[in-house]
Amino acid sequence: MKFGFVRISEAEGAVLVHPTSAGGSRLLKGHVLTSADVAALAREGTDEIVVARADLGEVLENEAATRIAEAVVSPQIRLSPAAGGRVNVYSRIRGLFVAVREAVDRLNGIDPSIALACLGDGTPVQPGDLLATFKIIPFAVAGSVVEQAYDFLCAWPVFHVRPFIPRRAALIATELPSLKRLTMDKTQAVLAARFQQYESQLASERRVAHAEEAVAGAISELMVDHDLVVIFGASAVADTNDVVPAAIRRAGGHVAQVGMPVDPGNLIVLGCIGTLPIIGAPGCARSPTENGFDWVLRRVLAGCWPSPQEIAGLGVGGLLKGKGSHPKPRVMGTGAAQA
Repeated sequence: MKFGFVRISEAEGAVLVHPTSAGGSRLLKGHVLTSADVAALAREGTDEIVVARADLGEVLENEAATRIAEAVVSPQIRLSPAAGGRVNVYSRIRGLFVAVREAVDRLNGIDPSIALACLGDGTPVQPGDLLATFKIIPFAVAGSVVEQAYDFLCAWPVFHVRPFIPRRAALIATELPSLKRLTMDKTQAVLAARFQQYESQLASERRVAHAEEAVAGAISELMVDHDLVVIFGASAVADTNDVVPAAIRRAGGHVAQVGMPVDPGNLIVLGCIGTLPIIGAPGCARSPTENGFDWVLRRVLAGCWPSPQEIAGLGVGGLLKGKGSHPKPRVMGTGAAQA
C-alpha cells in the first residue's frame, strides 16, 4: 500500500489512516472515504489528510477477511460482517469445538498479514459462542495471498463444531469397605449432572464388588441396552492388569489406554467392546470440578474417540487448576522423594 498526505479533494476512495471527525460523525481508522466524507472534511477546513491506497492486485482488509472466512462456512457456524479487517466465527449449535493445530499453524504461516485465532481443541460451546476470529493485519493484502489462504481452508478441516450425540449411559461402581456409601451416592449425582450437560442421560447404575469377575459381569449385562459404560473403581487403577482394565478384557473388550498426561485425571482407563465405549473414571471425576475425565467424556459424547496420539498430546495445558490440592510425592523408606 501507499501511505501519505494527499489533498482532501483527492482523498475519495482512499483508506483513512488515523481516526478523525467529519460533519459531526466519527470516522474510524480503516474507513474508506466517500464523497460525502470528503465534502464534510473540506467544509471543516481540512486541506490534507493521511490516507493509504491499495496497490494493483491488493484486496482491502474487510473484503479479504470476508473472502478467507467464507471457506469455513458450515451449517454449524455463522460469520459476522467484516469490520476493521476482522470476521468473527460463532457457533450455531451446542457441541464440541474441534481444532486441528497443524492446520491453524499452517494457515498463520502463509503470510504475516493473515491471522487466525481460535478456541482450544476440545472446548464445549453453546449457540452464540465465539469460536474463532480472522484478522487481516494491514489495510490491504495481496489478492494472491488471499486466494492461497482461501484454497488452503477449503482443502484442510481447520476447525468445526461436532454436536453432542445423546447417549444412554450406565454406571458401574465398585465397592470396598473403605468406601462410604454417601461417597458413591454423590458420585452418581455428579456423573448424572455431567451427562445432562452434554445432552445425554445416566440411565442405569450397578454397584458390585471390586473384583474382576463382578465388574465383567456387570459390563456384559449393561452393554445390551446402553451406549456408554463408565466404571468408578473403589480403588484407583494401579496397573494395566488391575481390576477395571482386566474386567474390560474379560468381558470381551479391548483396552486402548491406561493413564493420560492430564492432572488431575492421570488414572483413566479407555476401552471398548465393539463400538461401545467404556471409560474407567479416575477418582477426581467424583468431583464436579473440571478434570481430565471431562476432556475425554466430551470427546466421546461428540463421537470423537481419542486416539493414543491425541491422548499423548494433551500434556501441554494438561496441568489443570488446583495444584495446591495435588498429593505430595511419595516418600520412600530411604527418605528420597519419588514423583
